Formats: sequence, structure tokens, C-alpha cells
Amino acid sequence: MRCYHGFRAVADLMGALPGRGCVTLDAAARPRAVRGPTGGGRPADITTLETLSVTASPRAVELALAAAQAAADKLGHDLLILDVSERLAITDCFVLASAGNERQVKGIVDEVEEKLRPLGAKPVRREGEREGHWVLLDFVDIVVHVQRDEERVFYSLERLWKDCPTIPFTDATVGAAAGAATSAPGAPASAGPLGGGSANAL
Repeated sequence: MRCYHGFRAVADLMGALPGRGCVTLDAAARPRAVRGPTGGGRPADITTLETLSVTASPRAVELALAAAQAAADKLGHDLLILDVSERLAITDCFVLASAGNERQVKGIVDEVEEKLRPLGAKPVRREGEREGHWVLLDFVDIVVHVQRDEERVFYSLERLWKDCPTIPFTDATVGAAAGAATSAPGAPASAGPLGGGSANAL
């Protein structure tokens, strides 16, 4: 039965405690955690993880990437996809996204559901929608966690799951915007942050 009994129980489950039915990876196979950059709104103590071999199903990877893109479209940050398929029997991937406030959390949650619906995925369980601090969406193949910045730092799910490989994700809108800027007719080959625009006039 897929029942989480509240977020603190979820955090306990994520800790891969003995007797929880989780597989413990050999120490030699564990990735080296490195401190990520702190710029651009990234919390200072969120850890960047090295990518290991992915064992999640193609379906789970497809849904996870779509969910991450939906979160990015609503300006979610610190997006991370964890392959937990070797550790849990109930799902293949966790998608983590941070938001600045409750309203943004709700916006990301709505967008994730909207973007995954055409892919034939609907959440079988939701938690935390009323408070809006940490919303969990269970799509069976993946579980999406949308957290306020405070909850993201406090619970530090990526640290609890530091033994799991990550699935690379690139925001498609960033690449599209960069391409449009460089291909625009009459655009200069190179322009500094203050160059060529009335918006920078003093």
C-alpha cells in the first residue's frame, strides 16, 4: 500500500533506515558529494551530486524530465532528478524542485500535473497542498517533491539520497532563449550587459 503518513514519515523513509526494505549500496559505489555554487538563489548547503549509471525505466525518465521542465517553466529552481529505483520498490525517480513561497509551490504543482496529463500520468496521491510548504505528487513511476526554500534546506532530501544517481536535466526554455537571441536579425556578434539598448541608458 502506497501510504506515506505525513512528511516526517516520508523523510524517515528517505533515510533508508534498517528494516525499511531499502537496498544499501556498497560503499565503494557511492558518489563523492561536492559543494555546489551558491549564486543565483541556490541555498548554500544544497549538495551537487555526481551522476552514476541510471537504472530507472524509460517511462520514469520521460515523466521525470517532463515534470522538471514543468517546474522550470514556473521558475522553480534547484531542480534535481534522483534515480531511486535501486533503493525503493514503490517508485523509480524523485523530482525535487524549490519555490520561493506557497503561491509558487502551488503554481509549480499545477503545471506539473498539466504537463504530465497528456503523457497519460495522473497523481495517485497528493500531500501537503493545504499548507503549500512541501507538496508531494505520487505518479507511481515518479514522485515529485515541490518545496519552499526553507523546507528544501531543512529536510535536504538530496543528502538523504546521496547514494542515488542523478538524471541530467537541462531547461529547454533557457537554450531556446539563448538561440533566439543569437539568431535575431541585426543582433551584434557580442554585447556586454550594458551594450546596445535604451534600457541601459543612464
